[in-house]
This record gives sequence, structure tokens and C-alpha cells, in this order.
Amino acid sequence: MEKNTILAVVLSTVVLIGSFLIQGYFASKQQAQTPAVTPQSPVTAVETDEHFQGAPQTEQTPVMTAPSVTDTQNAQGGATAVSDWIADVQSASAQDSQTLEYVEIKTELMSVVFTSSGGDMVSLKWYDSRSNSYVDLILSGDNEAHAFAVAFGNTDAQPITSNFNVNRISEYSVEFYRDFTTPSALAGTDGRFRLTKRYDFMPKDYMFKLTVTLDGGFSVPGFNFSGNAYTLSFGPQIGPTFEKLDNYYDYRQYFIFSNGKRKKGDLNKVIDTRPAWASIAGKYFAFIAIPRLAQYSMSFSEKSEPGVLSSSRLYILRPAANISKVEDVYFFYLGPKTNEVLSNYSTGKNEFGIKDENLHELAKSGFAILSPLEKLLKWLLLGFYAIIPNYGVAIIFLTLLIKILFFPLTKKGSEATLRMQALTPKIKEIQEKYKGNQQKLQIEMGNFYKKEGYNPLSGCLPMLLQLPIFIAMYQLFNNHFDLRGAGFIPGWIPDLSVPEYIWKFPGDFRMPVFGWTALRALPFLYVGSQLIYGKVTQMPGQQSNTQMKMMLYVMPIVFFFVLYNVPSGLLVYWIFSNLLTLVQQLIINKFIIAKKAQAQAEQQPVIAPGKKKKKKF
Repeated sequence: MEKNTILAVVLSTVVLIGSFLIQGYFASKQQAQTPAVTPQSPVTAVETDEHFQGAPQTEQTPVMTAPSVTDTQNAQGGATAVSDWIADVQSASAQDSQTLEYVEIKTELMSVVFTSSGGDMVSLKWYDSRSNSYVDLILSGDNEAHAFAVAFGNTDAQPITSNFNVNRISEYSVEFYRDFTTPSALAGTDGRFRLTKRYDFMPKDYMFKLTVTLDGGFSVPGFNFSGNAYTLSFGPQIGPTFEKLDNYYDYRQYFIFSNGKRKKGDLNKVIDTRPAWASIAGKYFAFIAIPRLAQYSMSFSEKSEPGVLSSSRLYILRPAANISKVEDVYFFYLGPKTNEVLSNYSTGKNEFGIKDENLHELAKSGFAILSPLEKLLKWLLLGFYAIIPNYGVAIIFLTLLIKILFFPLTKKGSEATLRMQALTPKIKEIQEKYKGNQQKLQIEMGNFYKKEGYNPLSGCLPMLLQLPIFIAMYQLFNNHFDLRGAGFIPGWIPDLSVPEYIWKFPGDFRMPVFGWTALRALPFLYVGSQLIYGKVTQMPGQQSNTQMKMMLYVMPIVFFFVLYNVPSGLLVYWIFSNLLTLVQQLIINKFIIAKKAQAQAEQQPVIAPGKKKKKKF
């Protein structure tokens, strides 16, 4: 071995031993001044008006009792259990000097508040320009909400609540950082690493960017806490506030977008297929997570939260990393669930330049095949609203337009019903003749309809064609964002998107069997309009028909219970539809009765003038 090589080895050994001695001296000195830190003990912070923007910490790592790296890794099969040993690197005196700080970021679309406790988001309020007010899109319970919390471990690990340092980068950006220590460190180092959370917003965008960084420098070669580098969580629930989730007032649905398709997300299951995005969707608003990582898994949960009626959570699990620095980027959307807004993230018409994410798939209704019809009805509704700015009146005009367009079909159906009455005696005769031979009966009935040139479905066709319109209208009134909070009659129907009521039952009282929470007027008006419509439009000869009696009396009562809790806008449409159909039918009945009388007159034998029948005695 050359002399230079030997000399280099000796000098390196001396330097290394000297550094260990110096580090040990300062560490023991600090231990005498600083109490030991209990692993994962929360930081006690006092809320004040002071703002702390600290520089990176320079204190030495506090001495703490922790299992050795080898023992901990063996117990976890190679992954370290963070709850056993990880701790903040800051000393108790340094933490006492920090005060809990709240940071607000305001854009043209929202107001967001962060806390230095964990560097989490505690509030996001959407600005409603129509009412000039804010709507909470992150609900909190008995405790302050902590959305986008980080936990070292899996979904069972406790989120970090330590007080972070704050760095306000700009009007729309803020950064939170804090140092931690781990025994999983390179020899001769203190095992210190830094967790940084940076939030970036845009002035006119509902989406924002979150960058999570773990930087171990030369101390930590990797991050493996129970198999994960960390878990990022959103919760406890998206807003706005609700009385219950019953698919009428509001709901929460879980979706993922994978392999080019929107799919339902399973609760309490780890989704390891790396979906392009995952969402918690309500009736009008949605939370969407778009991880920009090479590897990750997700999980939905409804883990309860004190003070929250129902919780909806999303966890993003970041796998363990064998590198000393991890920098992960996420995009999150929290705003209106409308096709107009969400489609901007498929075309790139947004301030982040995001495209091809297919977020508009989230705005699709349950009946995708009727989506074009729903869009047409929505366009017409908005057109009437532009003329008369009252959505209740716009619904009435839309109903009138539909009835005018369907008048020819309604008239044709009524004529088919009249024709069916004329053919009924012959049909009963055929049925009686072949009642013991169903196959022969079907053949003879087919021949009879063919001979008479009658289609038995012609009377039902107008009703069948109007059914898709009814379904599309239901989807429109139940999901159309602009109808949220849209009033019709002040003091009675303040919101067409939810059921109205004339008397709300006190407290939590629910009517036995039915579960009703209020007395509503529109369902009774619907039944009344339906009964009047059926009675007045009943054709001669139908009074003794059992099936017609069933349609006249039983069906409206059944629909009364079915439609009791539907959006009031749908019932406004149906009630006025019945009234307009009633007027139509009265006109059609006069035409049909006159036509029937003319047909009967033409069938009577004509007696020549001046000739009289001789009487027979």
C-alpha cells in the first residue's frame, strides 16, 4: 500500500473520532438543559396574535430513549414503527417560544385558513357570488378540522399535530416546515429530517397544489414507517352543512377514475391500482385528489368524528422510499360539481394548465344515456330564467313548452284509446273463444289487430316517450348547481333543489313508519291535481274499467309516498304538467266526442225523403 493512502486513512480516522467526541460533548450539555422528548407527544401550543416565521432549527438533537434501529426493524419486518420512537427535534424551550398561528389565503373564488398545528387546512369557504356569502366546504365537528394532515405510517397512525414554522411565500402561497428525528440514521449523524408542506393557489382556480417534502439530508437514507413514508388524509367531511344524507337533501358518493372509466370507490379497502384521481362527491360540490406520484395507494373511510353527523375521508398512502429526499406533488380540487367547471381540467383551460384528467366524468348523472336530453332541458330552463329571473316561473314556462311540443302525441294517444274502446267487444269475444289455448289466442289477437290496422301500444306510446323527460327533469332538479338555493315563493319554497315544507316537526321527531320530518304541501297538491286530471279526462265507458280505476285512484296515492321527499322543483313541474295536460285533454275530448258522434251518424241507415215505412198490423 502506498504511503499517501496509509496517511489518508489515518487522518480520516482521527477526524471521525474527533467529530464523535465533539458531538457527544455538545449533546450531553444540551441534555442537561433540555428535558427528554416523549415520542409522538403532541406539542402544547397557545393561540396568540403573534406571528412566528422561524428560520431552520439549529439546535442539537435531544437525547431520547428509543429502541435501536436493528431491534425496531426486526420487529416490523424491515419497516420501523414510528409510534415507538419518532420525535420532534426541537427542544422544549424552543417550542414554548412558538405560538399557534393561523394563515389565511384569499382568492376570487375561495377563502382558505391554515393552522401551524401540523401545517393543516382548517377551513375552505367557497364564495357564492349570487348571495355574496361564503359556504363552508370543509366541515368541522367538536374539534377543529385538520384537512391534509400528514401521519408517519399508515391510516391508523396519528396525524402530526406539532407546531410548524410558517413561511408566507406570497399572497397565494404558504409553506409549513418542521424538523423531526429518527434512529434510522447514518452512522455519526443525529437522524434529523425535515417535513415541509407547501400550498400554492391561483386567483381564479378551484384547484390548488400541495407539495410534501421529506428531506433527510446526509442523516436519513430513507423513510419507512410501518411500510409507508407517510399517509396524507382529508377529512372529516366536505360541505356544505346538511341535516342528513338521504339522496334528497344531500349525499356523499365515492369515485375513482381508472383505466379511462369512472368507478365507485369501495369503503375501508386499500385501492392500489393507482387511479388517476379519487373523489368524495356531494350533491353540488366535490373534493378531488390528483396525486402526481410514481407509486401510491388510496382508501376511503367513514370513520366517525365527534360532532359530525356523517364523516367522509380520503387517505393517500405514500409507499416507503429508500432515498434521502422525497418531494411529492398533489393537486386538489374543492368546489362546484358542474360540467362547466370540471371540463376545464380536460381542456387545459385552467391556471395550472392541467388537462386530460377527465374530471367532467364526475358531473355525469346516473342516467348517462339521458345526458343530452338533460343538457337540452337545462339550456331551455336557463333561457326562460334569463327572461324572468325566477326559477319557479322558468319551470312553469318549460313545462308549457314541453306540453305544446307533445300535444300531437297526446292527441294521437287519446284517439288510440277511443279506438281501443270500439274494439273491446270483439277482443273480449276472441278471448272468451280461445281462453283455453293461449298460443291460439295470441295468433288470433295478432291477426285481429292486423286486420283492423291497430297497434295496441299506440295508446301507451305518448306516455312512454314522456318518461325519459320526467327522469331527465328529476336529474336536472336534483343536481343542477344553479338551482341550489334558487327560490320560487318566499316563505314557502325558498329552495327548489330540496323538499319544501309548511311545518317542520319539532326536534328530531320523525313520523312513525314513514320517517317524515316535516309536513309538506306540494305532495298533497300533486295528488289533488292527479285525481282531478284523471277524473275529468276519463273517457266515456271507462268508469267500469277496473284497470282504469286502479290508474285513477291507486297510482296517485302510491306516487304521493314515493315523491314526498323529492326536490320541490320536480313537484312544481309535475303539478303544472297535470294542470296543463288537463286543459289539453278537455280540448281533445271535445274533438274525440264530436268525431265519435259523427262516426255513429255515418253508420246509421239513411232513409230516402218522401218514403215512409208501412205499418204492419
